[in-house]
Amino acid sequence: MNSMNRRSALLAGLGVAGAGALAACSGSGSAPALLSPSGAAVAAADKKRTRSGKTHELTLTAAQAMVDLGAGITARTWAFSGRTPGKELRVSAGDTLSATLSNQLPNQTTTSVHWHGIALRNDMDGVPPATQTAVRAGRNFTYRFTADAPGTYFLHPHVGVQLDRGLYAPLIVEDPREPLSYDEEWVVVLDDWLDGVTGTPDDVFAELKQGMGGMDMDKDMGAGMGMRFMLTGAGSPLLGGDAGDVKYPHHLVNGRVPADPEVFRTKPGKRVRLRLINAGGDTAYRVALGGHQLTLTHTDGFPIRHQQVDAVLIGMGERYDALVTLGDGVFPLVALAEGKNAAGTALVRTASGSAPDPAVRPKELDGVIMTASQLSAADDVRLTSRKADQVHRIELTGGMMTYNWAINGVRFDMNDPTANPITVEQGRRVRLDFVNTTSMWHPMHLHGHTYQIGSEGPRKDTAIVLPNKTLSVFFDADNPGHWMLHCHNAYHGEAGMMALVGYQG
Repeated sequence: MNSMNRRSALLAGLGVAGAGALAACSGSGSAPALLSPSGAAVAAADKKRTRSGKTHELTLTAAQAMVDLGAGITARTWAFSGRTPGKELRVSAGDTLSATLSNQLPNQTTTSVHWHGIALRNDMDGVPPATQTAVRAGRNFTYRFTADAPGTYFLHPHVGVQLDRGLYAPLIVEDPREPLSYDEEWVVVLDDWLDGVTGTPDDVFAELKQGMGGMDMDKDMGAGMGMRFMLTGAGSPLLGGDAGDVKYPHHLVNGRVPADPEVFRTKPGKRVRLRLINAGGDTAYRVALGGHQLTLTHTDGFPIRHQQVDAVLIGMGERYDALVTLGDGVFPLVALAEGKNAAGTALVRTASGSAPDPAVRPKELDGVIMTASQLSAADDVRLTSRKADQVHRIELTGGMMTYNWAINGVRFDMNDPTANPITVEQGRRVRLDFVNTTSMWHPMHLHGHTYQIGSEGPRKDTAIVLPNKTLSVFFDADNPGHWMLHCHNAYHGEAGMMALVGYQG
């Protein structure tokens, strides 16, 4: 998620195929040869996808926008077609998406679109310069791919810390043979917000990069200057300690602040499918609907054994689906910013009556709270029992003192993305052992694949790894190319907690 650099400029005139070919042979002399993001193996794997024959064509215009967050609060940000979240994209499994990104951002800003959670062909993954050249201001790029796995996904840039601006939108892939029974859907996008209010994500990252050791704490705290954005003292037992790095003035549900929330209107007794998406940069949310229990049905697009809960913890990049039968009244849906003493709120209204106070905290937030580690994959998506052919230790390293977040002690270098690859072979069962040696939690996201937590756990593409804990996940190497593996904290990933999983040639 780095900005335009010398290597990107070098690749700019080569196009995707040329960029992939150059990337495949780059890196140190001892590095293994990797398959190209646009080579024959990628094309062969893509041909195997089940297609419906239907194509959806659309344009995503990334540009400056003044967005209304409610309650008289506006923010100058970057957004798709002037709104945040961007307009929901909805297709059916097997459909082809042909989405043209039109980059109208200011000051020669480059950007891209990453289709988070979709196991698509590698050269459409939207990660400059590993899978494509960054899209320059005033230019277009068309992403064309088949989305063959139903589920709840979203899209966002993969350049710099643009993830923490307004450039995101939900992507729903419907199941033509949907097994769940419900009356309505409500897509709920959660976000922590500061862009255009207290500063920009680039301002935040510039401050964080100084590290706590690089600040004069007495001077900074006394003057109120040096620590404009760094958050200290945020703690959560659910997250194993430190909850986050960044102070956000607002927490949003579908782009609205609690004082002026979105209202979902329906009738009592309706069975509603919630699709919960955490598009935030640095915040985990504990989500509950006052007066109701939720039945969790999916996480990261894949079905789980149904689990009834009062609340669910959602890290950045994670998604959960839940069913709920609504009562009669007005109910708050609250996304508690875990460990940060703040929340986002929306309302469900099935009858007349006054709205609850914006600061309401329903008792369900302290009831049965579920995390992914407590869930199990549904029988039809659980990986077959098989010994791992390849095992990789993914040690998460670094800390706030010098802000040196890394994987296996090596900060990722986007100037040379294939320099230190984690190599896999096509057709192999791979085990990744996430070993968190840091004092913070990290939501670890793997592009292009859905892994399984342990032998019985849920299928996911993003999972929380708690401090001083190890989490083992398994996946089948069935989607060749160059795939990023990184912390989905926007600032940790940009600081270097990222690696490339490359298929050997």
